[in-house]
Amino acid sequence: MTDIRNIPFSPPDVTEREIEFVAEALRSGWITTGPKTKEFEQRIAGFCGTDRAVCLNSATAAMELCLRVLGVGEGDEVIVPAYTYTATASVVCHVGATPVFVDCAPGSFEMDYDRLADAMTERTKVVMPVDLAGIVADYTRVFEAVNFKKELFHPKNDIQRGFGRCIVVADAAHAFGAMRHGKMAGSIADFTSFSFHAVKNLTTAEGGALTWVSHDWLDNEDIYRQLQLFSLHGQNKDALAKTKVGGWEYDIIGPWYKCNMTDIMAAIGLVQLDRYPALLNRRCQIIDRYNVTLEPYDVRVLEHYSNEHSSSGHLYLVRINGISVEQRNRVIEEMARRGIATNVHYKPLPMMTAYRELGYDIKDFPNAFAQYENEVTLPLHTRLDDDDVEYVISNFTDIISKQ
Repeated sequence: MTDIRNIPFSPPDVTEREIEFVAEALRSGWITTGPKTKEFEQRIAGFCGTDRAVCLNSATAAMELCLRVLGVGEGDEVIVPAYTYTATASVVCHVGATPVFVDCAPGSFEMDYDRLADAMTERTKVVMPVDLAGIVADYTRVFEAVNFKKELFHPKNDIQRGFGRCIVVADAAHAFGAMRHGKMAGSIADFTSFSFHAVKNLTTAEGGALTWVSHDWLDNEDIYRQLQLFSLHGQNKDALAKTKVGGWEYDIIGPWYKCNMTDIMAAIGLVQLDRYPALLNRRCQIIDRYNVTLEPYDVRVLEHYSNEHSSSGHLYLVRINGISVEQRNRVIEEMARRGIATNVHYKPLPMMTAYRELGYDIKDFPNAFAQYENEVTLPLHTRLDDDDVEYVISNFTDIISKQ
């Protein structure tokens, strides 16, 4: 009998290089937001092909502060997929707006772009697609929809007037390093949030970033300044600026929030960014191996790579055709007995207590439920060696062949 291995779902890939760079930050005497964070911001912007980026303590903070900079609030609506993690919708609630869920397209994890325009009203201010599993959404279709309905758009402030249509904010928590039509995630949607959480391809333990596309009428420095204010209690000087001789005095512009990135986090991120091309390549190799092995089986998997797009390879979602939720759960339990941690991405938000209590009903989102009921996510991370990959996929195919 084959020895049982221990295959975690998504451990961080941290080397001695990250540890040493964190130690360097600790020894420097500067551990909060400082020179390493500013360098990380510049490198993220360069990587994504944008002029600016802001680093924060999570993608959730990035999305929420983006909505606040855009002036989204009470009485407004934000369109989000029904099939996503709560952060996509909870930030809409945080600012006092209403999330409007759009069902998946049949047989797809992406929102139904054919229904997108119909979901827009005079109250819609933002559309927030999700780059699920690291695959960039079809923003061509999204922009077609928001431009088609631009006559319904009623701006409330200067930045909204500048866009003159619903603003597209990408939840690209999974998609750092992904591309579509030759453009990097981060430079496709109007604004893009990334996650650097511990389970993400590139980690800073916790952390996130926001990028945006430049326009002649959009003041990048003012956007950056507003995001800094929102993330630092509304204080108009960060700790580094206050260290300058005679620079102690500051003002509080608004009673706001605390969600900045520290230099300790950025130190991890800077080394991870150096390693990132190799990490992406390894994910591609694992996906290829999974794809080849699963080809003869009655399953559906995502297309991570094509002539039009290149995924970040964040998650490997498998739909096992013809099985129920109960059968899917038994597959997960049997994988666990064999030492392999798997997951489900995601339980649609209308099934969750918080959103049911807001009045949403999964019966209104049948395609999302259909995607969920037979989905299993296999381990996909750069701590897997080739033997681990074979162990995962051979056990998975053995189990599903018996369903």
